[in-house]
Amino acid sequence: MRILITGISGFVGSHLAEYLANNLQQVEIFGLRRPRSSLENLKTISDQIHLLEGDIRDFPSLLNVLYTVRPELIFHLAGQSAIDYSFTMPAETFATNLVGTLNLLEAIKETKLNPQIILASAGEAYGLTYTDELPMKETSPLRPLSPFGVSKASQDLLGFQYGKSYGLKIIRVRIFNSIGPRQPVYYFVSSLAKQIAEIEKKKKRPVLDVVHLESKRDYTDVRDLVRALWLISEKGEAGEAYNLGSGQAWSGNELLKIILGMTRTKLVVQQDEQKFHPSEPSILLADISKLVKLTGWKPQISFKQSMLDLLNYWRVLV
Repeated sequence: MRILITGISGFVGSHLAEYLANNLQQVEIFGLRRPRSSLENLKTISDQIHLLEGDIRDFPSLLNVLYTVRPELIFHLAGQSAIDYSFTMPAETFATNLVGTLNLLEAIKETKLNPQIILASAGEAYGLTYTDELPMKETSPLRPLSPFGVSKASQDLLGFQYGKSYGLKIIRVRIFNSIGPRQPVYYFVSSLAKQIAEIEKKKKRPVLDVVHLESKRDYTDVRDLVRALWLISEKGEAGEAYNLGSGQAWSGNELLKIILGMTRTKLVVQQDEQKFHPSEPSILLADISKLVKLTGWKPQISFKQSMLDLLNYWRVLV
């Protein structure tokens, strides 16, 4: 089987490539990477994958990659995933997440290929949810509260429309918050871990900057997450959407308490008032019963272990 991963050098993409390379036989793994993007995340499997340069915002480069690879399965993971950045650069976010996805689907149409497509949507697409709507089901309304959330909701609906209109075999996966080694620092938990690692090595003053301590999020370890993505590709039904989360939500205060218990360094916690979003969901909590019934998948790595692994990743890196 020929598998193409867009965004292969990113957080989820690199973990998925590792999982496929280490657990599957008789597959060829191809990755779309932007020119000059770092390949640090792929160093352990560099001899097991084929990398091609291209950009989902550049239609001709996508066509070239598709004609070259002729994939049977595509994991579309490339995108702009920083919520903070989406508020300051909404047009850039839409150009990448929505127009980039449109380019990919149009390129697949033009090549007349018929791959199965796993389209990575996001829990942020749900946005505003009321108490009687929790946990969020795949049938819950989409009321996104950030430009990132709007872009992912639009991407999700685009996948549905192209499946119905053109018969493309698209499965939408609404990924809630992820966590684990190699997570970029613009994610909340990764930011805490990096700051603590820097404070421990006296590379930062002993002040931990935090935001969003009241809101609750559903976290899944990225290594469990990519295992679920593969199972969905095996068992999922084209046209359907599946929530991918843990089914448990943690507040920022709970996260902070856990990670502070992993260091002996004395520090002061302070709110970073400049990083608050104009609007954000108070809670994102996935109903994963559809995914579990389909695949039998359940998270295997505990949230505390995920946090410790992420903290230790930064301890080595900084």
